[in-house]
Amino acid sequence: MKPLKPKLLVPAAAPVAGGQGQRWVASCLTYLQTECHLAANSLAAYKRDLAHFCEWLGGRFVPKLTVRDLADYMSWLQSKQLAPASIARHMVALKIFYRYLQLEGIVKDNPAELLGTQKTWQRVPEVLSPGMVEKLLAAPQPRDPFWRRDRAMLELLYATGCRASEVSNLKTPDLHLAERYCLAHGKGSKDRLTPLGDAAAAAINDYLRHERPKLAAVAKSPPPWVLLSRSGKRLRREAIWELVKRYALRSGINPDIGPHTLRHSFATHVLAGGADLRQVQELLGHASIATTQIYTHVEQSRLKRVHRQFHPRG
Repeated sequence: MKPLKPKLLVPAAAPVAGGQGQRWVASCLTYLQTECHLAANSLAAYKRDLAHFCEWLGGRFVPKLTVRDLADYMSWLQSKQLAPASIARHMVALKIFYRYLQLEGIVKDNPAELLGTQKTWQRVPEVLSPGMVEKLLAAPQPRDPFWRRDRAMLELLYATGCRASEVSNLKTPDLHLAERYCLAHGKGSKDRLTPLGDAAAAAINDYLRHERPKLAAVAKSPPPWVLLSRSGKRLRREAIWELVKRYALRSGINPDIGPHTLRHSFATHVLAGGADLRQVQELLGHASIATTQIYTHVEQSRLKRVHRQFHPRG
């Protein structure tokens, strides 16, 4: 984070009020956008998380908060039954906010840095079996209005392990079907190459030839995105979530799943097939191997099978 020249955003004698915290949060978000050039999705996530902090804050005066107070805030988040990963993200947002307050000279000490690290992924994410994935991929049928697009979308999610936002933002120049790969634009403006299997390439090519031209013709100007809505605009990630749930229900799969379930299934299946964690990390675009380690349960089961098969006393 870029250092700032210390300055007070509000008068030192300002009265104790929760609105003060809201003003500082707004200034912090502006700083993250203009100075740190944070991605829009990350900025929106921090805005939501810090809104929870302002809700808890009430009439408390931010510069007077101690590490015990912030620990109470974490307990308050847990009382809302948030997932461990969500609480960990809230903690990151809080630490960034306090770092900003330090840079601005609003607080001298940073109690947020004394908070421990929230353990994430205490449960294994839901994963579909290969048979369930096959049912889901085959769910879009010719009776559906845009079944070729929907099948291409599902194939993309599973073949690449991409996030819904990455599939939504995929543009036609990013596709290299002859070479069987596409260019995914990940978090933090990090691009990565993701391989495409034959089935995915065939489904995408079928959509590009027979359905996308009709959707693109509705738009006022040629749209660059691969997946288009009925109005010729980019298929939003919210729409992708809705479509995945719709086809999961049709396939007899738990409709509570989402695009991330296909991402988890992708990682689990390639790991079970023989890939190592570093390769999965690269395929998923994880910045840290620690994030990929949620899939080690699969690696352990595969190693047990290898041990039984090849060890003399297996």
